[in-house]
Amino acid sequence: MDSIEEVRGLPLGPGQTVGDVAEVREVQAPSAISRADGDRAVTVTGTITSEDTSSVSNEVNAALPTLDLPDGVTASVGGESEDIEESFRNLLLSIMVALVLVYLILVVFFGSLVTPLIILLAVPLTTAGAFGALLVTGTALSLPALLGVLLLIGIVVSNAILLVDFAENARDHHDTVDGAVYEAGRARLRPILMTALATIFALVPLAFGFGGGGSALISSSLAIPVIGGLITSTFLTLLVVPVGYSLVMGGRRRKKG
Repeated sequence: MDSIEEVRGLPLGPGQTVGDVAEVREVQAPSAISRADGDRAVTVTGTITSEDTSSVSNEVNAALPTLDLPDGVTASVGGESEDIEESFRNLLLSIMVALVLVYLILVVFFGSLVTPLIILLAVPLTTAGAFGALLVTGTALSLPALLGVLLLIGIVVSNAILLVDFAENARDHHDTVDGAVYEAGRARLRPILMTALATIFALVPLAFGFGGGGSALISSSLAIPVIGGLITSTFLTLLVVPVGYSLVMGGRRRKKG
């Protein structure tokens, strides 16, 4: 059909046309109607050119309340931004679940509720170094960065386990807890430093973006928090964990005495 008149003249029956039973006129209408949760929806898309997608999403969310929208019309951010937020929530939940599982496993192996808590003292030291490295380098907190934090927690907790387990065994040969802690620190210092330094130097090329291609940004975001966390947490773990173990176990021994 080339004109409205032709539409009006379409026959419907003997002596009847479309124009006799309906009003035919030209109006603007969408070519397709999209719905979200049963309501009509319009999707406005855009490409984020910045490396920090989180900042762009925050700016969009801050601008939404300032829009002058008609009654009954609402606006919200979705798409990739919504997927990223959900991934952040899931990964943070995974970190919390991992810490709980680590604590339960340590309770089983050490047969104590207190000793695993001393080992987990290394976790805050880990996160402080990791987030500090992101802040110093100006790297945005992203999913690869959180994956690096999760990897870092495993490495640092393993070092703390080696230290505390050696101190537990050394208590059989020492009259004081401080003596056992001193022997554990002297014996485990070298392997802990070797593990940390080997991991740091292995990740340095990734931190400088030598991964190549589109993976350079992802590998850099993962390597930077691991390196920063290992630098701070390794030395602090060798200080805080032995001191915490000495204070807790020494106090318990005095109470028993």
